[in-house]
Amino acid sequence: MRKLVLAAALSGTMVTLAACSGGADEAAEAEAPTAVETTEATEATEAAAEAAVLDAGTATVEQLAAVEGVNEELAAAIVAGQPYASVTDLNAKLLETLSAEEAAAVLENVFVPVNLNTASKEELRLIPGMTDKMEHEFEEYRPYADMSEFDREIGKYVDEAEVARFRNYVTL
Repeated sequence: MRKLVLAAALSGTMVTLAACSGGADEAAEAEAPTAVETTEATEATEAAAEAAVLDAGTATVEQLAAVEGVNEELAAAIVAGQPYASVTDLNAKLLETLSAEEAAAVLENVFVPVNLNTASKEELRLIPGMTDKMEHEFEEYRPYADMSEFDREIGKYVDEAEVARFRNYVTL
């Protein structure tokens, strides 16, 4: 009997497909991921997401100048405006020299984290990828006791990777 097995890791979940030639009574077996595989996939997703966004309140000129859409002059202006009380202050600084679209593109990689429990609608709307529905969901679960509560509640509406991406822009 010949057996062909294909396994693929998708978002930390191991999926196994089996095709058998021979007895019809043989069932395909699903192979569960080990705890290590699941943890490693989750950590990799979170690490990639966390590494992607600089905090405008602490970033250096050199770090900022390495970001797409930020030249050395803008990087120096951002650093000169530190510390930022909110992302709306950073956005105002960006809009001094950039169009709204250019500023939005920079905010994907350079941001001032918003407090989940106290952020204004304007601050929430500046989170890249924020929709009206997600803004409502962010506000609905206030106050958040901890980030695991955020993960659980927002995870009802978006997948794990999107929750991890949103975490780049929020704090408690």
